[in-house]
Amino acid sequence: MKGRGNELVTSAVIMDRRSKAAASDENTALLGGEPGTASLVNNSRLFLAVFSVVLGNFSFGYSLVYASPVQTALQGSEDPRLQMDSTQYAWFGSIYSLGAAAGGLGTMMLNDMIGRKMSIMTSALPSAVGYMLMGGASDRWMLLLGRFLTGIAGGMTSASIPVYISEISHPAIRGAMGSCPQITAVCGALVLYALGTWLPWRWLAVAGGVPAVALVVLVALMPSSPRRLLSLGREEEAEEALRWLRGRDYDVQTELRAVQNSIRSQRGVTLRELATPTYYRPILISVGMRFLQQLSGITPTLVYMQYILSTSKIALDPGIATVIVGVVRLFSVAIAASLMDRAGRKALLYTSSMLMILSSLSLTMYSHANGCTPPPTPPNVTRLPQPGFDSLGVAPAGLSLVPLFLVIIFIFGYAMGWGPITWLLMAEVLPLVARGVASGLCVAVSWLTAFAVTHLFIILADRYGLYVPYLCFTVVCVFCLLFTAVRVPETRGRTLEEIENFFRTGRTFTISS
Repeated sequence: MKGRGNELVTSAVIMDRRSKAAASDENTALLGGEPGTASLVNNSRLFLAVFSVVLGNFSFGYSLVYASPVQTALQGSEDPRLQMDSTQYAWFGSIYSLGAAAGGLGTMMLNDMIGRKMSIMTSALPSAVGYMLMGGASDRWMLLLGRFLTGIAGGMTSASIPVYISEISHPAIRGAMGSCPQITAVCGALVLYALGTWLPWRWLAVAGGVPAVALVVLVALMPSSPRRLLSLGREEEAEEALRWLRGRDYDVQTELRAVQNSIRSQRGVTLRELATPTYYRPILISVGMRFLQQLSGITPTLVYMQYILSTSKIALDPGIATVIVGVVRLFSVAIAASLMDRAGRKALLYTSSMLMILSSLSLTMYSHANGCTPPPTPPNVTRLPQPGFDSLGVAPAGLSLVPLFLVIIFIFGYAMGWGPITWLLMAEVLPLVARGVASGLCVAVSWLTAFAVTHLFIILADRYGLYVPYLCFTVVCVFCLLFTAVRVPETRGRTLEEIENFFRTGRTFTISS
């Protein structure tokens, strides 16, 4: 999200940390069974199910940054009904976040009403309708409504797919499966950046509808979550679904009993309990981190990537440069995932904050010194190169690659800490009984903040120059560093009981006997 783009290493990573097993290949002995016995699990169908649902995350990443390559065409459109000025384009870029907030909060209820699988399939409807409206738009309201609907779909997928994956995955590979939504979302953004270098904006919308159609077809063939079926009292269907996911040689009864016991032990949380430090301290930390995460400027950087690079007058075709940034972002996510349990949470947050401070401050200084003002109104085309570049994307003399490197460092820094660790800490510090309430609050704060920042970015950059919003982001990143030092606990290597004791006492992780 949130990201928001942006951008998730989900709570499944912590589940993986707590339940790592020796098995990680497709056919693995689990639950104490010997190879060749009935406790062998076959994960091939699980991989198929995960691939099917993460098409929704691919679509989310694609739709989040759709505004980046189409700005040239929409602001320079010869059709006055479609042409947008800076304020109108700010709405086009930011209204996605409002839709995502609505979709995310609504899906938190849909998950319990119609189940995870149906929630995921339902998200394809606003996605397909949204792309149809944008692809066939004859007026600005159609573009805005289409963008809002794709935002709803993005919010729905980001709220339902991680839950479904965590519930169908075996604990031995839950962490690996839980990282798939984030990786496929980044892949979706990269594909959009690449297609945006040669496809017209209407065809970009048509292409965006393809994953939504494939999502419905494939997910319809997948089983419902066994946990969901057990919560409805449908034990036979749950057993059948789990056997489909694990293979015919797997003894499903042990896992079904564990899930059943977990469901029976669940309880709600009272308002009086929420007022105690055990609950409100981790909730405030989680909400604060999501707030600062979006204020740091990651979402407008992703959504307006081509605008930023064009305005900075880089010595490379802006369309090609966005593809390079997308590739770097994909590698950053992979590196961050590998470091998540090797380095301390606070060490990665400190590193992330410092990289973001240095890069955003450098962008501020560069933009101010070089007069990075918005480019003139472009022609009604999306095909690049931009005016002034030759057919190979080579720039005229006097331009620099410095802004491109600074944007890459900013995104790399975000991916190393404030992107994934915000999600990971939520899973580690939030008490299970309060997770539903706290997650809803985090979703609302994250997407509403993303809307405000994304909307104001274009207006400030157009009116005062690119250095103004990045100066604001620099200040926020300093607060991120201070917040990490003062409020964020180091949770690496701590049990959930030790973390809970820290918030209860406010002093120590040690549990007194």
